[in-house]
Amino acid sequence: MDINGKNVKQITNEIGYDGGAFFSPDGKKLVFRASRPKTEETKKEYLDYLKQGLVAPTEMELYTCNVDGSDLKQITSLGKANWAPFYSPNGKKIIFSSNHKGSRGFQFNLFMINEDGSGLEQITYDGVFDSFPMFSPDGKKIIFSSNRNNNGTRDTNLFVADWVD
Repeated sequence: MDINGKNVKQITNEIGYDGGAFFSPDGKKLVFRASRPKTEETKKEYLDYLKQGLVAPTEMELYTCNVDGSDLKQITSLGKANWAPFYSPNGKKIIFSSNHKGSRGFQFNLFMINEDGSGLEQITYDGVFDSFPMFSPDGKKIIFSSNRNNNGTRDTNLFVADWVD
């Protein structure tokens, strides 16, 4: 929509939960997380939750599209929850959080993938929760949240690190 709230345009139209969208650095694309229930049972479950004003997405993959919704592409097929995507400053890669390698649901680590879905690379190797990664505009720093170093509490802290390609 326009910044004043006018000219609202729906970007996606498939059944399922879409969220956490971010623009590519050039402002021409979006990256976001989405659940896409495939079976009649999972579709019914999704719609029943929605009637209550709830969602319970535990399986989410990453998608990209043009800002008008065209050229929609699924870029991950990892299973479990893949979310909090953010473009690298050059627009060629996407950093995100995933629990697809964890044996417990809360073990999230950071991963990087090419915009076309190739070249998956693990960035962090923590046993708890690392998420919400973002690059500085110049690409020299990264910030993310983590439960590491919280001495067993539920505290989440921010970490800033130098980024070296």
